[in-house]
Amino acid sequence: MIDIPDDFTQLTARREGAPGREWLDTLPGLVDELLQRWSCTPVGTVMHGQVGIVVPVQHPALPPAVIKISFPHPGNVHEPDAFTAWNGRGAVHLYERDDEHFAMLLERAGPGTLADVTDFDQAVTALGELSRRLSVTAPAGLPRISDMVADWECEILSAAAELENPLPGRVVDAALDTLRELGPDQPDTLLHGDLHDANVLTGGREPLLAIDPKGYVGEPAYDSLTVIRSRRFAPLLFAADSDAGLLRGLDLYCEAADLDRDRARRWAQVRAVRSALWGRRYGDPDWIIQSTDHLAAIFA
Repeated sequence: MIDIPDDFTQLTARREGAPGREWLDTLPGLVDELLQRWSCTPVGTVMHGQVGIVVPVQHPALPPAVIKISFPHPGNVHEPDAFTAWNGRGAVHLYERDDEHFAMLLERAGPGTLADVTDFDQAVTALGELSRRLSVTAPAGLPRISDMVADWECEILSAAAELENPLPGRVVDAALDTLRELGPDQPDTLLHGDLHDANVLTGGREPLLAIDPKGYVGEPAYDSLTVIRSRRFAPLLFAADSDAGLLRGLDLYCEAADLDRDRARRWAQVRAVRSALWGRRYGDPDWIIQSTDHLAAIFA
């Protein structure tokens, strides 16, 4: 039976409470059951992210693979659907899935991520090129951005009032204008939904392979905020010429991804406003709140 990393156990129990502890109790047995069902042998150290574990395995008829098991959460439901639609195009292959247990047998890639690429222009351009590759016609049944953001205006206004309006009025107004003008008009395009440096593996079958998609349907410009919140952008937020540096980074990404720069800027801004309010409500560290405030203002 495998050992679950202690830091993942503590993180999950703290975030999810009793349901998380109950899930953790079942996890070693579930891994054993999946190893047997999918004819796999564990071959390395168990890894983890924020919401799931990754077990490196070997299968007698497949390339090196991993079993990924996530904590049951609505945000993880459509990950295998996105992998199925891409079928290895710019993303890892999906070999098996167990939707009931939020488990997948996936192609193993890496060991590096795009975060290891130190050249800023190269990395941001690579993210844009990957976004363009992942932008395919979406299968039916995936969550649509137009539906997801339909309640954001009320949510933003309610949170701002509750928090005594911590953001300038012009910043909030810009976000509301974006929701009204861009929210309902969305294409039938599959996008990643959480595209950033750490969710792109290097050193595999292709130079770059995406992992951890949300499987949303809409315009890829929606991903612009998570791209800009990749760690490589962090020094720009506190630089003397932060506005120019961030806007240049957005330009690089949009050019490579073939995105409308203004729409990408506006989606980054509205998502930054929402994130800034969410962070205050749920206790994000001050530096994250301040940097998100800064993004919301720059792109307004």
